[in-house]
Amino acid sequence: MIGAHGVGMFILFLVIGGILGGILGELLSQISFGSLMPMLSQHYEIFNIQNVDLNLYVLELKFGIRFAPNILSLLGILLAVFIFRRL
Repeated sequence: MIGAHGVGMFILFLVIGGILGGILGELLSQISFGSLMPMLSQHYEIFNIQNVDLNLYVLELKFGIRFAPNILSLLGILLAVFIFRRL
């Protein structure tokens, strides 16, 4: 599945699919299609690693990650996997 195009390209497809789906979800949340749009544009937190502070006295670094996609961003990721497999 991934061998022909590379892991980097696969990850790029996943990230772009998630971003485009998330943007679409945010744009469509402004439009009212009844009770369907709030469910599609609501963010569901999958994991959240709180910020970790690293103070080196000359430089202060903060690390953290939060993954909270909406339904349309997950559909964008699935579509990206489908398109990647077709290439």
